[in-house]
Amino acid sequence: MTAPSPPLAPLAPLLAQEAAIRAVIDRDPAVAVPDPARACFVAGLAHATTRRPILVAMPTRTEAERLVHDLAQFLPPEAVEEFPAWETLPFERVSPSVETMGRRLRTVWRLRSGDPPTVVVAPVRALVQRLGPHVEDVEPRRVEVGDTVDLDELVHALVAMGYRREYQVEARGEVAVRGSIVDVYPSTLDHPVRIDLWGDEVERCAAFAVADQRSTRDLPGVTIFPARELLATPEV
Repeated sequence: MTAPSPPLAPLAPLLAQEAAIRAVIDRDPAVAVPDPARACFVAGLAHATTRRPILVAMPTRTEAERLVHDLAQFLPPEAVEEFPAWETLPFERVSPSVETMGRRLRTVWRLRSGDPPTVVVAPVRALVQRLGPHVEDVEPRRVEVGDTVDLDELVHALVAMGYRREYQVEARGEVAVRGSIVDVYPSTLDHPVRIDLWGDEVERCAAFAVADQRSTRDLPGVTIFPARELLATPEV
């Protein structure tokens, strides 16, 4: 099923024709824009230039999340990535959230994969934090209906990517196995995914609800990013 277009998508090309936005393209790439106009300006700029990505630095994560939400009214979801900052300081006993690490890894992967996002929104704190070692080598695991998959190898790979094996999946970064069914809650998704195998073939992929563990809709496949930035590699 094709996702609906953002409600204000037709407005973005019109904004790109504004003289103020056109003037910016040939000037200093660092621009300060008042808060109420940021989403309109960035959406218009995204249509006015072929430069990719457009980096938008925000003072705080709250403001970054608000801008990502506002841009979703103009641009398709895959066009915008938020690069969040760690919620903790290095060497603290508490780890950053699984979602934060997954989204950071997804952004880095997209920037080097040949399919960069149109816009990257990041709080200033995220831009000054160093990435973990070998983050540039991280690859997601893609599983599609019809693929041939070894169940044990898949689970082992997910555990190596930082996923915790549990009896039942309830939170991001968890994986569970019941017979030939693998449930996983990817670090970058808002819902867990059920991978149903028939022998070594992926027969079905489906999103499901945490509350009742029932499937909600079929999926063509799932892309699974690691659940932590520091992965156990021979170099580490």
